[in-house]
Amino acid sequence: MTQLINDTGFVTEDWTRGFCAQPAANDCVALHLPSDTQPEDVALEGLKMIRIDFPSSADGRGFTIARALRLRGYQGRLRAHGRLLADQYAMARRSGFDEVEIDDALAARQTEPQWLARANWQEHNYQSRLRG
Repeated sequence: MTQLINDTGFVTEDWTRGFCAQPAANDCVALHLPSDTQPEDVALEGLKMIRIDFPSSADGRGFTIARALRLRGYQGRLRAHGRLLADQYAMARRSGFDEVEIDDALAARQTEPQWLARANWQEHNYQSRLRG
C-alpha cells in the first residue's frame, strides 16, 4: 500500500484509472515515468496525470523532469512516487509536483506532522528573499 501526501497532509488516493508506461497507448490518460526519462520525449497531449519515479531519496532527476514538463506546458496532475523524504517536499512542490506518493513503511517513519511542517513551502523561498 501507499500513502498520498499533498499540502493538507496525508490524503486518500482518488486516482483509480491506473498508469501506462512510456510510450503510451492512444487511450492512456496517466503515465508512470522512470527517473531516466527524457522529458522532451514525453507526448503530453491527452494526459491527465503523470507519476514520476524516485528510486532513491538521493536521486533528484525527477525534480528536473517535473520542471521540464511544466515548462513544456503540462498542466495536469504531477505526482512524485517513491523514496522521497519530508525534507524534499518543498523542492517537489517548487519543481511542479502536486503531490507525493510514498510506501506505508516510509510513511510510518516520516509521519504526517513532518510533511505538514513543509506544507508552507511557498513562505520559505530563500531565492525570493534574496531577490528582494
